[in-house]
Amino acid sequence: LSIFLIATVCHLSHAFAPNANMTPAQSRIRSNIQLFSSSSVVEYDTEIASCKEILRRAAITKSEDPDLVLTSLESLEKTMRQKRKAQGDSVSQQVLDNLTGEWRLIFTTGTKKTQDRYNTKINYFPLKALQSFDATTEPMKIENGIYAGDFCMLRFNGDFEFSLRKSKLEFEFDQITILGFTINLKKDEAAKIGASTGLGSDSNVKNAEKGKKAFFNWISADEDIATARGGGGGIALWQRIQ
Repeated sequence: LSIFLIATVCHLSHAFAPNANMTPAQSRIRSNIQLFSSSSVVEYDTEIASCKEILRRAAITKSEDPDLVLTSLESLEKTMRQKRKAQGDSVSQQVLDNLTGEWRLIFTTGTKKTQDRYNTKINYFPLKALQSFDATTEPMKIENGIYAGDFCMLRFNGDFEFSLRKSKLEFEFDQITILGFTINLKKDEAAKIGASTGLGSDSNVKNAEKGKKAFFNWISADEDIATARGGGGGIALWQRIQ
């Protein structure tokens, strides 16, 4: 219904564009239409800013209540989805434009399998996990690593594609580096390693067996934080490192 109303607003706004023959009544209608349209945008942005404020604090302090962080992530996900439907691909394009850089995983609910294994929802991630993206190259590049201090114990490298319509990032790792030794991977090997270590989900293995790629449904990315829901159902928060 909200999408229908916004579409109707846009149509009427065009119909009542300023012209020399516009009556006072038409002018008032046009002003009301513009006010409604801008208020919808403000409503989205206000809710998004409120959620991000909590998530930024969580990324910095790691002391915000986990339930509040999860609620903020889910609310941000819902509002960004509504904003994409209302405003189109430009919302996802902004996410992609901001994605290039290095990000540290701060908070994650984990995959369903990981939750079941430990009988809990993982919240603040205890290890140093860095993920980097480069959307300026062709193909676009992704890297995912686990570190002990500055030493990389395990790192995956590969390519990714990004659907603006769905804000969906599909990726495939073709290389793994373990304690400094690099090994080339076959199409389904990275998914199996990820699922066995808890870094990935069983759904990635199933997708690989069907010739499909692992994916994130990307929610947001800005100068400070990024958020996404993985193919295994977990939702996560990252902090920009560079």
